[in-house]
Order: sequence, then structure tokens, then C-alpha cells
Amino acid sequence: MQNQINNLPKLAKDKHKENKTFFAKLRKKPPKQLDYIMQELHNEEFGCTDCLQCANCCKTTGPLFTDKDIQRIAKFFKMKEQQFIDQYLRIDEDNDYVLQSVPCTFLDSENYCSIYEVRPKACREFPHTDRKKFQQISNLTLKNVAICPAAYNIVEEMKKQIKL
Repeated sequence: MQNQINNLPKLAKDKHKENKTFFAKLRKKPPKQLDYIMQELHNEEFGCTDCLQCANCCKTTGPLFTDKDIQRIAKFFKMKEQQFIDQYLRIDEDNDYVLQSVPCTFLDSENYCSIYEVRPKACREFPHTDRKKFQQISNLTLKNVAICPAAYNIVEEMKKQIKL
């Protein structure tokens, strides 16, 4: 698995132009069954992918924290929201709350998340490959294929199944 993770940025870079072209066509003319196809591909891939073997998303990127995420996680820690923000978060260039640093503060040495039950929405939905109107998040997906082996595999399978 580590070898695949190490090669992922190069693989994604090699496929970037092809993927960008594919997603541009997909946005213009998404198949009627796209949401269904994506749900199937997502379920199939995550049926054989163990995120605990990877956790590359947690090691290399930080999620965006919504106000609801902050409220929920602060309550979990029995902290005031501002205390949680001051201790763990910063405001990024888009004026969003993100982690002060990566890897994620809440990731342990066994790749388990210490706040899994209350984790941010962005973490719960990552890599967003089962999202409705998938074609609308193609820029995000182009980034995620360089981070997540499952996202990479899903996009490769998607290109085989959807002929544009």
C-alpha cells in the first residue's frame, strides 16, 4: 500500500491532462445515470479499500471545519468553541477554518481518528466520489486522485465505463 501511495502523485500528474479533458466533457454532458454509476463505483472500491491501511488524506491534507463541525467537536472535548479554534485551527486564504498543521492532530500512530464519531463533514465525505451531481466537483476530484488511491481507482474505472 505504501508503494502505491508514494507513486500516486506521479500517477495523478501523468493522468492529469486526460482526466481534465474527461471531466470537461462530463460537465458538458453528464450521463443520466451518473449519480448511480458513481455510487456503484464508490461502493465497489470501498468494499476492497481499507482506509486504515492508508490514511494519506489525514497525513497530507487538512479538512475544512464548518461552524457545525466546530460546535460538535468542541462539545466532544468539553471545550468552548473558541478554545477549540485557538488550540487546533487557523483561518486559511479562503477565510475557512482549517487545521493549524498536518498531519492531522487527531490521527494516531495506527491511522485511527481520535474524533471519528464527531469528525468534520469534509472527512466524513472524503473523497467525495459518491456525491450527487459528481460532475460539479471535478476540480476537487482532480486534486483528490493525487491523495487518495481509492479516488484514483474510481476515476480510472469511471473513464472505462463512461464513454464521452
